Amino acid sequence: MTNTVLLVGNLGADPEARSTRSDTRVTTISLGTSRPKRDSEGKTFKDASGFTAKETEWHRITCFNGLGKTVAQYATKGMLVAVKGRIHYSKWTDREGVERYGCEIIADDVQFLSRGKSGGGDTSGQNDLDDDVPF
Repeated sequence: MTNTVLLVGNLGADPEARSTRSDTRVTTISLGTSRPKRDSEGKTFKDASGFTAKETEWHRITCFNGLGKTVAQYATKGMLVAVKGRIHYSKWTDREGVERYGCEIIADDVQFLSRGKSGGGDTSGQNDLDDDVPF
């Protein structure tokens, strides 16, 4: 049995990078994936302009060490990326004693499918999240 997920979508924000006390690099990204919106009969829903309406889901992606460094250095908001990894569920107790649950994707590979920043260069030509991506 295997736990493998493949997601293709746009980054909703620039990556957030940090290091742990043991110098493990951890970079997180928010990935938006879209699918056609459906009406109560299961048919694709069209908006007032006649375009297919989309529903977007957001996924928390965590990248470690070398992959995290590369993502932090080159990825930027709006980029189209493909992420291959595994689903990871967490359970913890918050400060008020309430049990909390979370889900994230631990990335094994991130492929850049559109241009990003070039080593901290100018990103003025970058697009915001593209709702027209057919994923």
